[in-house]
Amino acid sequence: MQIDQILINLLNGLSSGLLLFMLSSGLTLIFSMMGVLNFAHASFYMLGAFVAYTVTGWLNFTAALILAPLIVGALGALFERGVLRKVHKYGHVPELLVTFGLSYVALEVVQLIWGRIPLNFEPPTWLQGPAFTLIQRTGQGLSVVAGLASPEMCQSVGDMVVQCTRFPMTRAFMMMVAVGMLVALWLFITRTRIGLVIQAALTHPEMVESLGHNVPRVFMLVFGAGCALAGLAGVIGGVTFVTEPNMSHIGPIIFAVIVIGGMGSLSGAFVGSLVVGMLQTLPLTVDSSLADALRSMGAVVTPDTVGYPILRITLSQVAPILPYLLLVLILIFRPKGLLGTREE
Repeated sequence: MQIDQILINLLNGLSSGLLLFMLSSGLTLIFSMMGVLNFAHASFYMLGAFVAYTVTGWLNFTAALILAPLIVGALGALFERGVLRKVHKYGHVPELLVTFGLSYVALEVVQLIWGRIPLNFEPPTWLQGPAFTLIQRTGQGLSVVAGLASPEMCQSVGDMVVQCTRFPMTRAFMMMVAVGMLVALWLFITRTRIGLVIQAALTHPEMVESLGHNVPRVFMLVFGAGCALAGLAGVIGGVTFVTEPNMSHIGPIIFAVIVIGGMGSLSGAFVGSLVVGMLQTLPLTVDSSLADALRSMGAVVTPDTVGYPILRITLSQVAPILPYLLLVLILIFRPKGLLGTREE
């Protein structure tokens, strides 16, 4: 495999992981501050994409990038205030059931308003095209050109073969937003008065309330903020990939991310997202099977070999289940996750 293809595959895995972090960070924020595992979190991600599509049609993408997360966050806060707060006192099982039910309601509402088919959510002009082009020349190594390389630069001359590989601007923008979100969340939680009040409200709500803070309102704002982060991820994900109701099916992989990284750990969510993003992306480019690996080591593998059908399965074919295999291993050997702080 060429060096430029390896770099692009790594960047694709990194960008996919950072999108997962944009999703898992909101869920981690809600769980770490409120102890609520929101099963409808992926539905707020889906809502962010559809709301952004509509706002873009009315105004522009920049306005949608700001307004869609605010609208989704407001809907999340209203849900916490009107529904979740009423069942919070009954324990975690009612919370799980009511958020699980919300995911079905949100899916039906989206299909009623926007339909069941994918929408044509085009990125704005400033996000179209490549962020940079990798140019691989035979015998001359690798070079990088900002934006779109000219056709002349990608044209082979004589014995020199030139290969140009482009990295989309939408993925680069996704990575910048995700990194900015990580820094902003860390500063907000650890370096601001509001962040300290939020953390204290989880462990010592009576003390926080005696100091004059409205604890239920704090929880409502936390839940709304977590949903807003999911909405922001929906805006970026919708314009980068596809905007359709099936976007909400990303939910299971988000829970795998936060368990692998560590429940309630923001840094764990970041590391877990990158690991899962790489596991989902890098194996897709590998068409070799275990049988090929055994043959390369000198072993004789024939159709009569025991377990031959399993040995023929390529790494790209098992890529979708690799994160869940890692999840099982984490639960067996390190139940608190890679960077989790909760007791095993």
